[in-house]
Amino acid sequence: MNRVRLRQATVADAGLLERWQQPAYIGEFNRFGIPPRPLRDEIREHGLVGSDRGALIVELVADSTPIGTVSWHPELYGPNAESVAWNIGINLIPEGRGRGYGGEAQRLLADWLFASTAANRVEAMTDVENVAEQRALEKAGFRREGILYGSQFRGGAWRDLVVYSLLRAQAGSPPTIASG
Repeated sequence: MNRVRLRQATVADAGLLERWQQPAYIGEFNRFGIPPRPLRDEIREHGLVGSDRGALIVELVADSTPIGTVSWHPELYGPNAESVAWNIGINLIPEGRGRGYGGEAQRLLADWLFASTAANRVEAMTDVENVAEQRALEKAGFRREGILYGSQFRGGAWRDLVVYSLLRAQAGSPPTIASG
């Protein structure tokens, strides 16, 4: 049984999500120097889930405590619609890290994306130094593919990323995404 579930953000979550944009909550591998943005109006107007990208809240099943977010955006590997893959990411608050929740949440997101879109591939990339995330992705069933050298600019330097993927043939049963 899963210890985490995914749900859509509501306007009531806006303050929490805005707080999670602060340095104290962002993991060292997610610090890109992007200024925090207000989310209340965005959530009210159209939510955080769109047809081409989105974000969901990760919460504990036991007590509905929110512990982070997962997100996705498209990557095109050809000019046709069939060549789209979903690139996913995660940010857990400090209290949610190191307990295996990240792998569970990312697998739930991948299975949901396979169930709700035609994509054949879900991928994730992480810093070569982010060993905890690499373990989480492997536990979630993602396969390590290789390294993209000098591909991400973070913290004033170019970073190498490890690429992981999960294909539709490896998908599990689709999870339910709560509406909030």
